[in-house]
Amino acid sequence: MAEIATGGKSGKVVIQNIGLLLSGDIDKPILNADTIVVNDGLIVAVGKYKDLDVEGAKTVIDCHQTTVAPGLIDSHVHPVFGDWTPRQSQLGWIESSMNGGVTTMISAGEVHLPGRPKDIVGLKALAITAQRAFDNFRPAGVKVLAGAPVIEKGMVESDFKELAEAGVGLLGEVGLGTVKAGYEAKEMVAWARKYGIQSTIHTGGPSVPGSGYIDKDVVLEADADIIGHINGGHTSLPEAHVCELCEKSSRAIEIVHNGNEKTAIAAARAAIELKCPHRVILGTDGPAGSGVQPLGILRMVSFISAFANIPAEQVFCFATGNTARIRNLNSGLIEVGRDADFVFMDRAQHSPASGLLESVQIGDIPGVGMVMIDGIVRCGRSRNTPPATEVPTVVSGAH
Repeated sequence: MAEIATGGKSGKVVIQNIGLLLSGDIDKPILNADTIVVNDGLIVAVGKYKDLDVEGAKTVIDCHQTTVAPGLIDSHVHPVFGDWTPRQSQLGWIESSMNGGVTTMISAGEVHLPGRPKDIVGLKALAITAQRAFDNFRPAGVKVLAGAPVIEKGMVESDFKELAEAGVGLLGEVGLGTVKAGYEAKEMVAWARKYGIQSTIHTGGPSVPGSGYIDKDVVLEADADIIGHINGGHTSLPEAHVCELCEKSSRAIEIVHNGNEKTAIAAARAAIELKCPHRVILGTDGPAGSGVQPLGILRMVSFISAFANIPAEQVFCFATGNTARIRNLNSGLIEVGRDADFVFMDRAQHSPASGLLESVQIGDIPGVGMVMIDGIVRCGRSRNTPPATEVPTVVSGAH
């Protein structure tokens, strides 16, 4: 199944017999539908099988009453080149994450490149190269939005204009370079925003040599679009300061796998109490010293649902629709016109729960039965998750 249609257009695809359809929309996380129709990588219809045009499909997938959700989005990764990370000397980490349901990754900076240039000409060249490389090469079909320069002292407004015109749309974590003061960061973040470049700020203690401690006051003054790893990457700010950031800032609250788990729960609960759950997004912050986490996003979903006592269908939105809207992506939501990026799941075999959502809420990781990107099947039963109780099958169009 993993060999099916690895390139080209998907044609018409009918995904039928869905048991549970998660929308990615935190305002309506569950859809009353059992069928999705795709054409050439985009969703063209969602509803009941009897009401949709399902004729003439190139591929038909029977979900066997399993769950379909938007493909998971990892909001915080540190790629370098291709599907290789020098930080852990590991090949295939992106493809392995796809087996964990991740269909899109967003770079917070290519910071682990050996000899990473820190002069202004060099850092711009690296960002443009990374953006171009991952635009041309998608490991296992995964969409990697890369080319996120780490800003350094001496940069001027024209540097950000040049980066934007070259196609760079992200800043690496503010604070990983020489720009650490709030007033310096605020000016550069504003320049980036003026030219359509989205910014993320490092939060908490230093993660790599050369990075610094970024406290709540710097985060608030800099006013970056994303409060990067609000639970620390690795070392967290005091819990009270994390909750203060949730309250005083209106920016995205990014919770990561490679951070402080206690403050991750505090941040998630604070967002619920402040009635702003739409601001919460999830990342792994890998590859890093903690390694590579192919199931990092799934683990975060089950962890937050179980320990913060948030319904699983809402937490899945943290990893899909919330991120898509904040990051201006065309994926992450099950609605007409969106990218046909899906993860097919079921409760893990022998989970004591009665269904997928209950299994996540008691802390189990679901089993992935299939991953689809742009309407094309990229893997069947995951090699990394626990085996799903039921898995979808391709009933036509397999050859």
